[in-house]
Amino acid sequence: MHRSATRRVRAAALSSAVAVAAVCAVTMAPPGAASARPAAASGVGAAGGAGVERISVADDGTQADADSAGASITPDGRRIVFLSSATNLTPDNPTGGKRVFVRDQRTGQTKQMRSNYSPLGAPVISGDGQYAAHWAQLFRDTKVFLAQVSSGSVIGINCSGLSCSQPSLSADGRYIAQVATFNRPPSRQHIEVLDWHADTKVTVAEFDHTASSRPSMSGDGRRVAYQDGQTKDVFVWDRTTGTSSGPIEGPAKEATLVQLSKDGSKAVYLSGTDTYVYDVGAGTAQLVPNVRGVAIDPTGRYLLHAPGGTSGPSLSLRDLPAGTDETVSNQPASAETDAVSTGGRDVVFQSTADDIVPGDTNGKSDVFVRRFY
Repeated sequence: MHRSATRRVRAAALSSAVAVAAVCAVTMAPPGAASARPAAASGVGAAGGAGVERISVADDGTQADADSAGASITPDGRRIVFLSSATNLTPDNPTGGKRVFVRDQRTGQTKQMRSNYSPLGAPVISGDGQYAAHWAQLFRDTKVFLAQVSSGSVIGINCSGLSCSQPSLSADGRYIAQVATFNRPPSRQHIEVLDWHADTKVTVAEFDHTASSRPSMSGDGRRVAYQDGQTKDVFVWDRTTGTSSGPIEGPAKEATLVQLSKDGSKAVYLSGTDTYVYDVGAGTAQLVPNVRGVAIDPTGRYLLHAPGGTSGPSLSLRDLPAGTDETVSNQPASAETDAVSTGGRDVVFQSTADDIVPGDTNGKSDVFVRRFY
């Protein structure tokens, strides 16, 4: 069946369930022949359709007057959270400064989350699109802030240390995985999961250093993938057992975590010039050679990646079982984790290129969504 036809069939089935392809043994995902790309479009309406659309715009379509980046998308593709220092996306950021915005693709409205602190990293959004989180400097330390999307109101999240950072949210926003650091200057850290409804915390891991640990949580809050940035190992913690498995990359190999899929089935990590997609249940990994994994869709089937070399598209989406690629962007572009919606339908990315959509004259970095069907 032609790839575009296959996608239409899958689209019809997504309302009931999405089949997750199992990865058996250690296999290699070949580059494969790229399937036919959908026709480019300058803008895609809320009703959908294949093409590319600029997201960092005001409700009336006015382009941002400053840089926008750091985007993540909900599994259903409806809401996109991103950073921008633009003063014209909403009426409530007249003096600029980096702020968190949420774009609702169904209504075409952009809303600013009302935080007084400029984010230090890309924001994240809960799977149901009801909460957005970011971390920011608060005096000498950092703190995680959680926004209710409907109202834009923001609350500070408790932290067991002096500073907390790098939040990852469960699908309903109730559970937050974060990094807590201790002492000043920081010399040790915890990875913890906070249930902010009950105001309880579970410690996932403890390190006597502050090298990057980057937690990534499954949608149900059961699993958290994280890395020991000092030893270059990746682990997966399971709430049901209260223990971590790993290092999942095996002995004598350095690894860097990319993301845990929202269904908790796959953990993506980098090692050398290759990407690996680890099957959490089977304990096996699929090798995707000579590419840099960037994100994975909620089902663990579609891998967003950048090429290992300098030629070819800057971002591509790979169907892992089929081994085929579809181009996300031919122009220079980058993306965050949680950049792919369920079934690989939508991919959000940022780029300074001015020829992705017509009328891009602001000379700034913009946020775009590529929709495949």
